[in-house]
Amino acid sequence: MSDPLAVRLAANIRQLRESRGLTQEQMAKLSAVPRATWGHLESGSANPTLSVLHKVALALQVPLEELTSAPRATSRHYPRRALETHKQGDGVIRKLLPDPIPGVVIDRMEIPAGGRIPGVPHMPGTREYLTCESGEIQLAVGGEESRLSPGDVVVFRGDQRHSYRNPGARAAVGYSVVLLAPGI
Repeated sequence: MSDPLAVRLAANIRQLRESRGLTQEQMAKLSAVPRATWGHLESGSANPTLSVLHKVALALQVPLEELTSAPRATSRHYPRRALETHKQGDGVIRKLLPDPIPGVVIDRMEIPAGGRIPGVPHMPGTREYLTCESGEIQLAVGGEESRLSPGDVVVFRGDQRHSYRNPGARAAVGYSVVLLAPGI
């Protein structure tokens, strides 16, 4: 039976090498480890010394611990219910991403037929991008109105009073991307 640590070491070294787009031969040269030794490391059949592991870690530019750590998942699934949702006006706003991005707010807005969502003015210097995915969205901002159809985008200063309205007979869906002013 294979040693789980050797299997993990082999998978990590192979993944790290492949993510850099390098061959085993190139990595062997960079690390000053014989090509055959590198092959054994990636197959899980090696029992490397600490010195060899140190050379490999330096060549891959990772801490030694990363060679033997449990592999990280390549993706993570977030069910719809895991994303923050709240009611605002007549509509529903849901975060589009599970993790915050500094200086950026991205929301999905669903506005029922005839419904309205009041916008919240952001700090001075903020810029907002509104994209209509389906239905129609009427944006009122700074005394001007824009009517968006699917695929349309409006860019506006987000520090003004604004609101989103659905003048249509079916639900409308839009996406708001807010770029916060630097320093916020």
